[in-house]
Amino acid sequence: MREFIDEYREYLTEYKHSSPNTLDSYLRDITHFSNYLGTHDFFDVTSQMVEDYMRYLKEEGKSDSTITRNIASLRSFYQYLLAKGYIEENPIRSIKTKKIPKKIPTILTTKEVDMLLKAPDEMDPKGCRDKAMLELLYATGLRVSELIALDIEDVNLSVGILNCQGGHIKRTLPIYPEALEVLSDYINRVRGKIIPVEENHALFVNLNGKRLTRQGFWKIIKSYAEISHIKTEITPHTLRHSFAAHLLENGAQLKDIQEMLGHADISSTQIYAQVVKNKFKDVYNRYHPRANLKSR
Repeated sequence: MREFIDEYREYLTEYKHSSPNTLDSYLRDITHFSNYLGTHDFFDVTSQMVEDYMRYLKEEGKSDSTITRNIASLRSFYQYLLAKGYIEENPIRSIKTKKIPKKIPTILTTKEVDMLLKAPDEMDPKGCRDKAMLELLYATGLRVSELIALDIEDVNLSVGILNCQGGHIKRTLPIYPEALEVLSDYINRVRGKIIPVEENHALFVNLNGKRLTRQGFWKIIKSYAEISHIKTEITPHTLRHSFAAHLLENGAQLKDIQEMLGHADISSTQIYAQVVKNKFKDVYNRYHPRANLKSR
């Protein structure tokens, strides 16, 4: 069955232009299902076997959201097998899963963003690099995977823009002056010392001159969150979420934010409208003099 998974990988990569995270998630779920099937192959699968698999995942302690994601991965895979003519009926078609509400993303206040961005020591080479990364995330709303995939050629310092590709969506994003200044300092003063020979095109590298990894960035942002004494839980995507919510708060249109974030569907962007709505409701209830009066 490995050959069908490899063929599907090529389809996701070459035709769907799936992001690395999506690709890893789909293939991991499909491989796990393949292992569960044992001696059965993908063509033996019935709807009952899929329902049994869902019960198995539940017994293994998997959450409803994890089970729903697994079934979504299998549904996509079987739609591919059906389209290719490998199967005549999709066993996932009638499978129902629980509707999982979208998790409201964590947003930093503008004060917390300032605290986080001021945490790195710009005079230290590592601190200079780290500040450039944090500033660039908040300036552009990049995904962390997009940030670490940037090459030096993707940045135009003289114009103040960067070019980015997330999945199949290419976009050009502006960089605000302070972020541009820090990024210029990193490129001109620090990066060349870490990479003495220009063989690695990666924009952000570790101290060994290799492209920075997602895990490496996760450790970096966690350390600065602790240094800043920010109590809000911070994840690698927190600055991306804050970028979008703060734009919306200041009057930006959802459609424009969608394009800057690289969302294929505006429904993914609408979650930030809910974030802003909840924030304003909280402010209203906390500060309006009559908001907490009991009805008479």
